[in-house]
Amino acid sequence: MPGAALDFTSMFYWLMKYVVIGPLVKGIFRPWIVGRNNVPASGAAILASNHLSFADSIFLPLVIDRRMSFLAKSDYFTGRGPKGWATKFFMKATGQLPIDRSGGKASEASLNTGLQVLGGGDLLGIYPEGTRSPDGKLYRGRTGIARMALEARVPVVPVIMVDTDTAMPIGQRLPRIVRVGIVIGEPLDFSRYAGMENDRYILRSVTDEIMVALQRLGEQHYEDVYASTVKDRLPSRVTQRS
Repeated sequence: MPGAALDFTSMFYWLMKYVVIGPLVKGIFRPWIVGRNNVPASGAAILASNHLSFADSIFLPLVIDRRMSFLAKSDYFTGRGPKGWATKFFMKATGQLPIDRSGGKASEASLNTGLQVLGGGDLLGIYPEGTRSPDGKLYRGRTGIARMALEARVPVVPVIMVDTDTAMPIGQRLPRIVRVGIVIGEPLDFSRYAGMENDRYILRSVTDEIMVALQRLGEQHYEDVYASTVKDRLPSRVTQRS
């Protein structure tokens, strides 16, 4: 009964947002938001966010009125035992979609997963950097977001998360009680590149434009290198929960 499963997932999402987790998280962290009206009231769109903390995928959906889905790394869905099952259940029920970041055919499958969400007229959250920033800087974007935006022909809304890395640093299990913020910029229109989603130079250009919008919105220091490259240079204990 796929329809019944879908209805349960949707019901659980709204229950968690407005009854269980939402009021508690809002009461403790008192998230502030600027630019809420920049999120389209209807229709598909990509919300492109910087990525400072695991908590980003919790705070952003809480402050917007529409339901949204995030592409999350598949590791969160493959844990074993009670903790693994609970994590998998929570991620699925709150709109997280598993993706394999190993590249190749896995990247194509991830793209198709995102396009299915957008094809349904919904909001899709993406972290263009591909992984969490190890040090609070903004890093080079992956071009998958550009291909999705051009293929689905949807706007990209830049989003900046503020102080979520202070609330939930990499490697820390329990959050710190600090106020976090979300800044949402004006939608970016890439319709001028319609039909050019297979041109790698266009994809790079679109991705860089998105990253420039994020940098200007959040005024983060930008490094033109992939965050994953920086993480590979760090001790494993720093990156193991990234």
